[in-house]
Amino acid sequence: MSIDPNLVGTELPSLEYAYTTKDIILYALGIGVGSEPDELKFAYEGNLEVIPTYGVIPPFGALMNMGSVEGMDFNFAMLLHGEQYLELFRPLPVQATLISYPKISAIFDKGKGALVEIDVITKNSKGEALFMNRFSTFIRGEGGFGGERGPEPGNEAPERAPDRVVEMKTLPQQALLYRLSGDFNPLHADPDFAAMAGFDQPILHGLCTFGFAGRAVLREYCGNDPAKFKAIKVRFSRHVYPGETIVTEMWQQHDDQIIIRAKTKERGEYCLTNAAVWLNK
Repeated sequence: MSIDPNLVGTELPSLEYAYTTKDIILYALGIGVGSEPDELKFAYEGNLEVIPTYGVIPPFGALMNMGSVEGMDFNFAMLLHGEQYLELFRPLPVQATLISYPKISAIFDKGKGALVEIDVITKNSKGEALFMNRFSTFIRGEGGFGGERGPEPGNEAPERAPDRVVEMKTLPQQALLYRLSGDFNPLHADPDFAAMAGFDQPILHGLCTFGFAGRAVLREYCGNDPAKFKAIKVRFSRHVYPGETIVTEMWQQHDDQIIIRAKTKERGEYCLTNAAVWLNK
């Protein structure tokens, strides 16, 4: 198997995605909304608003479409979701039909593997761009082809106490809820499959942890106003087991940038690192 580094710039098949208020509410429940009164607007249709991190859901299928490109020949079992970047151009509507346009934006040689980045612009039915994602995937065993290593991750946590810390307890069934938003990988539901992958039990989706951390910043620095939340980038470092507590640490570096890091309270392992949220001011 091999990955052709000359595929940078290649467009993948476009993706149409339609969602309703029910999907918005289901996603919110999947990332833990429901325990705080000030978040009711994200889980009740009476005055519904969309949590910004929902922007990762419509284009998620682009990851599966990587295998449809000639020259992108690899074992999907060797693929790890390494980083995620989401930038919003306007608040998301509570229901819409969207079209996402993915392309391979970079292929880096990390030695033991290849880092493949997929950029996706998502537009509404009027052709207006709503948001963009960058899915960074690490494919084990596909490195060593002599390409550039790529930039360092950046967004290092300062060597001082966080300015704010938020603890959010996940439910034992959190992964079973989150998977209903479209990621049906059995790693997050089937104990036998999880055991084969080396885990004691099914693990939480990385993008679910991403959603929890996004909620923490949205509450602490945006007053739960989605219009103030501009972008978020994280590196997935370790796993979270459903039922554990996600502790999000936050440092305000600039008026419009919050450095974040998240760990499990029970095991003290950092699950999100090299992360930041940018705000609209």
